[in-house]
Amino acid sequence: MMRYFWIREERTPLFNGSFDATHQWRLPGVKCHVCGVTWGGAGHQYPEVDLSRLPERARFVRPWPVSVEEFTQLRELVRPLLPTGAPMPPGTHLGPLEGTASGRFGPLTSQGDLLWVVRRDALEQLQSAGLRGLLGSKTELRFRQKEPPELLELQIEPRGCLHPACLPSDLQPPCDACGRVALRLPEDLLLDAASLPEDRDVFRVGDAATVIIGTERLVEAVKRLGLAGMVFREVPTR
Repeated sequence: MMRYFWIREERTPLFNGSFDATHQWRLPGVKCHVCGVTWGGAGHQYPEVDLSRLPERARFVRPWPVSVEEFTQLRELVRPLLPTGAPMPPGTHLGPLEGTASGRFGPLTSQGDLLWVVRRDALEQLQSAGLRGLLGSKTELRFRQKEPPELLELQIEPRGCLHPACLPSDLQPPCDACGRVALRLPEDLLLDAASLPEDRDVFRVGDAATVIIGTERLVEAVKRLGLAGMVFREVPTR
């Protein structure tokens, strides 16, 4: 049976690279007329999605909340550009990562454990090792240093879900209008084994997208290749 691991960032004295960046476009937050909550999710990032030819692209640079009706209209404008079935909650980020970067970058570097950039040479090593579903997207990070590294962002898509046994017994269903679920991340994660993907070695948990999961194949490859930047904590399945 496959084992799964929660991926977190490991900082080392050898590498001090960091970046201050966000994606070029995003779906706005939403102000719901039914549940009364103003909100936007985190962990949904699709850097491969290019809105540059979309006539309405200027409507995707405003982060402030809109009505459920307007949000739905904006989401449907970009749905054909996203992977089939990709979840797009309020706050979804789209397009290349833009901003500044500095320091010495190791093979793998995270921004708050929410997104990952990888040096091209490291990505090629992982792909050559046979890992599945690793998609590196071009970034637009600006360096002051000469000969900066080529950094790619991993597009890590939501798949699978948490097992109901780790969720609160009084968890309310999603809001009928905006789809919000008032779920706090459980202290002891448990993955629903039947829901987990078989075609990729890294993914986000579908109903907890800030949690990035790697298979034991990924863990073994990272350790065998000596790629610094990630630490792993096993997450049980049922």
